Amino acid sequence: MLYERDGAVATLTLDRPERLNAIVPELIDDLEAALDEAEGDETVRVVRLRGAGRAFCAGYDIGWGAEVMEVAEGGGPWDPIADHRMMSRYVRAYMRLWRSPCPVIAQVQGFCVGGGTDLALCSDLIVCAEDCRIGYPPARVWGSPTTAMWIYRLGAERAKRLLLTGDPLDGRRAVEWGLASECAPADELDAAGRQLAARVAQLPANQLTMMKLLVNQAYDQMGLPVTQLVGTLLDGAARHTPEGEAFTRAAMEDVRAAVAERDAPFGDYGQERR
Repeated sequence: MLYERDGAVATLTLDRPERLNAIVPELIDDLEAALDEAEGDETVRVVRLRGAGRAFCAGYDIGWGAEVMEVAEGGGPWDPIADHRMMSRYVRAYMRLWRSPCPVIAQVQGFCVGGGTDLALCSDLIVCAEDCRIGYPPARVWGSPTTAMWIYRLGAERAKRLLLTGDPLDGRRAVEWGLASECAPADELDAAGRQLAARVAQLPANQLTMMKLLVNQAYDQMGLPVTQLVGTLLDGAARHTPEGEAFTRAAMEDVRAAVAERDAPFGDYGQERR
């Protein structure tokens, strides 16, 4: 994670471009440390979260995740509570973006998929590239969105449309559906993200915190914490269905082939339609 401050805006950059910024424990540790630094700096009013390279975040590192499952279980029975405890660490980190006193703007380019959508959807605002792809392909096999933010940001119909197919949205459709505030051509995205962050940063820090609290409390009253508990438990269950366990075995042998087998019939996420 890279950290830089420009006036009242702190920019946090996911820095695993060679792996499309896929999530591993070290990235989450660095994210929380960067948030600690931003929140401890009285001059920072807004956090801008971006990804290095050609993608925002390709979700959890599937190779790492499959290895963790194999080591954790060691051929023994699945312990859903141990699984929940492991995944709750990540949910807490994503929700730090939501709970932070500083408004967080996610600047999304390329792929923003799987667990990467938790980073974006737990931010306060999203500005994205027109040609980005935001979606949750693990809905097809091997996952459930732990933070459940699709429901709260899009409503039942559109959340079901995406989670019952795993289909992605591009930047234009994300804005049309209300998932993102605005989109821009990929080569103009960084300027758009900086401009929005600077505009938000003109408000006093106390006003920003109060406005964010007002909106967030409404979502808490709608049952967000309970939904996230269910989402995290279902995520573990999804990885231990017959299909989920088959995906784990396939990923241990060849991650790319496992993903291609899952997504190729849908013709998306960079896969050729068979």
